[in-house]
Amino acid sequence: MATFVNMLGSGIFMASAVLFFTRSVGLPLAQVALGLGIAALVGMLAGIPAGHLADRRGPREVYLLTLIIRAATMAALAFVHTFWLFVVLVCLTQLAQSAGGACRGPLVRGFAGTNPASYRAYLRSVANLAGCCGALAAGAAVQLDTRAAYLALIVGNATSFVACAAIITRLPSLPPIPVPTTVGRWIALKDKPYMAVTMLDAIMGIHGQVLVFALPVWIISHTHAPRWFVGAAVLVNTALVAALQVRASRGIDTSPAAGRAMRRSGLAFLIGMALIAATSTIPGWLAVTVMTLGVAAHTVGELWHAAGSLELQFRLAPPHAQGQYTGVFGLGTGLANIAAPSMLSLLCIAWGAPGWLLMGGIFVAVGLAAPAVVRWGERTRSDPAESV
Repeated sequence: MATFVNMLGSGIFMASAVLFFTRSVGLPLAQVALGLGIAALVGMLAGIPAGHLADRRGPREVYLLTLIIRAATMAALAFVHTFWLFVVLVCLTQLAQSAGGACRGPLVRGFAGTNPASYRAYLRSVANLAGCCGALAAGAAVQLDTRAAYLALIVGNATSFVACAAIITRLPSLPPIPVPTTVGRWIALKDKPYMAVTMLDAIMGIHGQVLVFALPVWIISHTHAPRWFVGAAVLVNTALVAALQVRASRGIDTSPAAGRAMRRSGLAFLIGMALIAATSTIPGWLAVTVMTLGVAAHTVGELWHAAGSLELQFRLAPPHAQGQYTGVFGLGTGLANIAAPSMLSLLCIAWGAPGWLLMGGIFVAVGLAAPAVVRWGERTRSDPAESV
């Protein structure tokens, strides 16, 4: 329930943030883009220390603090009228979001029970469903296009954090796991195999921007498909993830299985991107059909990547440092989100069909490298001194 409420509010904000700041607050689009970029960079700094704090002080308590900060900063956005106040508040919001993400790692590990892979897959399905519902709510407000409607979204998101905090308080506190005396403080940053897995996952994570960034521009500027398919593609992706994530995660409950899932996901991404690339020269009705198949193939890759990524994130992290390791993994995700728009603009939009195939080839290369890097990580888990 906490995941659904949290992601419902986040879905509302993500789908309407740019329009709120430009049309309601009155900031130029260039300033909004700059401020959000600064916030993304600043936010990456919070994950590792917050995760370490959660490991040592208890994840529930630190996570509650991040939710309170997010609620306060989100509510304060309703009073923004200047660029610098906007930058300060979105930076604080992003810091709390990154810190909260790192704290969720030990929380999920602590409450996952005997089947952690299925539990994590279930949480991801719930998060996708909530994000979709939030986007639909944001769409209604955008259609009204009034300040009152946009403020309702901001207040609704702030309220979702308060509600999430109230639900989290009902969970029992998880005591910190004792740290071996031979282990240093910032072990995640010294863990070379884990850093390598994080880097591969970050490159593979660029796929998350394909359907929400590259595909809409491709549909409008390079194909004869109707514009309404921009929204339909996202709905197809969301529905498939919500329906199939738990099933796709079955059997991906060991590090080798996760490595193989990453390899399969790279191949699925290549197939999906090849199908999308082919739509630039075919009629509109056929383009919709082929693109739907491409989105479906891309989503299959997303399902496998999510299952493999989550398994590696938790499997290769020592229990006493789950928060710190989650923070490192989040650092890779943040870098991917920053790099993705520029990379996809150059390859998929500027270069056209060859660029889509090249991007798919990059995903395949990463997937093929994943099993070997995972085996390296598995070997060093048996010798803690070697991993740091």
